[in-house]
Amino acid sequence: MARYIFITGGVVSSLGKGLASAALGALLQARGFSVRLRKLDPYLNVDPGTMSPFEHGEVFVTDDGAETDLDLGHYERFTGVPARQTDSVSSGRIYSTVLEKERRGDYLGKTIQVVPHVTNEIKDFLDIGDDEVDFMLCEIGGTVGDIEGLPFFEAIRQFSHDKPRGQCIFMHLTLLPYLAASGELKTKPTQHSVKELQSIGIAPDILVCRSEQPIPEKEREKIALFCNVRKEAVVAAYDLPTIYDAPLAYHEQGLDQAVLDAFQISPAPRPDLSTWQDVSDRVHHPEGEVKVAIVGKYTQLEDAYKSIAEALTHGGMANRVKVRIEWVDAELFDKSADVAPHLDGFHAILVPGGFGERGTEGKIKAAQYARENKVPYLGICLGMQMAVIEAARNVAGIETAGSEEFDHEAGKKRFEPVVYHLKEWVQGNAKVTRKVSDDKGGTMRLGSYDAVLKEGSKVAIAYGTTTIDERHRHRYEVDVKYREPLEKAGLVFSGMSPDGRLPEIVEWPDHPWFIGVQFHPELKSKPFAPHPLFKDFVRAAKEVSRLV
Repeated sequence: MARYIFITGGVVSSLGKGLASAALGALLQARGFSVRLRKLDPYLNVDPGTMSPFEHGEVFVTDDGAETDLDLGHYERFTGVPARQTDSVSSGRIYSTVLEKERRGDYLGKTIQVVPHVTNEIKDFLDIGDDEVDFMLCEIGGTVGDIEGLPFFEAIRQFSHDKPRGQCIFMHLTLLPYLAASGELKTKPTQHSVKELQSIGIAPDILVCRSEQPIPEKEREKIALFCNVRKEAVVAAYDLPTIYDAPLAYHEQGLDQAVLDAFQISPAPRPDLSTWQDVSDRVHHPEGEVKVAIVGKYTQLEDAYKSIAEALTHGGMANRVKVRIEWVDAELFDKSADVAPHLDGFHAILVPGGFGERGTEGKIKAAQYARENKVPYLGICLGMQMAVIEAARNVAGIETAGSEEFDHEAGKKRFEPVVYHLKEWVQGNAKVTRKVSDDKGGTMRLGSYDAVLKEGSKVAIAYGTTTIDERHRHRYEVDVKYREPLEKAGLVFSGMSPDGRLPEIVEWPDHPWFIGVQFHPELKSKPFAPHPLFKDFVRAAKEVSRLV
């Protein structure tokens, strides 16, 4: 039976609950325990799939096709445990399930209430996979005191009482603001936050205090006294140069020990932190620098491309170089005939995924620039489609080449659909069909699919194999009927679905490194196991930087 750690946040949002949970998961693994991490989000959207990246950052996709919160990306990157559909749930999904049951008559005509029906549904979700791991870490999104979070807090309170004594602990993240005028850290917001938590029946066992300044012993004692926790369970969380320092920093502050003490696990296995020491060494001691331009349309919010930025960092670690990312707004190029001033000086160009027509002509110009100037190029999802459209227009002579997506958006036919709406595909043993008019949510090709790589191609060399599986998230796909004219023009379709119907990877063989992939390789990259494509992409950028 798993031991449960519930992670809550107080005072303000964005304190780093997800990162603290991920780092704690990594530390428990380093001591030899198995872990699984979960996220419970109070928003009413069924999943983040239809939310704007400006609202929510990127959508993280699991192997089994769930669209989830970006925190699950942190969990995977730090623990290496593949996330599943059962690791993320929102209020929207909980309420949808409850209402479906009510419509079916499962509640036998009873009045449906938040307690017990909604809270029971949350508890059932928490119980899934209880016997699979040693520790289950469950993060509650939002901040204590939020109205929408109350059913979750009530559910975890009940859940802790349903389990045997000592089976569940609560870890609370708070902020210790520093007032420069008085020159001191203020503990009152933390006290109020814990008081709020206690008022709904939850007493924290561990306090993790975010602070820009060192926490004096006197302040630590004060927090312990007024918040009713042991002094050694008040853990400092200082700002770090990189997120990959978090496991070592939290270990130094005694977080994993405080958790083991709370569960009365003694003596505890000693941690083996060699993996994280190596990761930290690679981050802090690079032997050079490469500049990579990410040409996208959500560049104002870096969280929109969180996994891509991290995967590039991992690729840099593998090659012992620092990857300096610069965000370039694709819409700049829409209006500009010459993109060279914006892209000169970069050692590599990456065009990420996205939806909608805005900024796409700029992405096509970026692909053209990379092709003509022999700059390493990685196109992901829409980035691959843009590279194919560019090849069709400028090399294969299909002047009106474009995507059906943009015609659907505009409501009129303007392009020859080199990229078309994916109407059917095979998932397991079943055929999945879709119409353009279908709802937006959950109707894409989602999750892990196999691909077969062409022997001797650049991608096959990068992967070191010809059979791979990668995660997808898209509604539109390159039409295989254009394969012949494009291959005649020199663009090689080097990766296909096993049935040969869906193009997965394209590349220019006469280019130092130009690869477009329909899937999202960034989702599977980890600091201690960088993704082969990102590893090779940064290697190519490193070679360019040495030539300059």
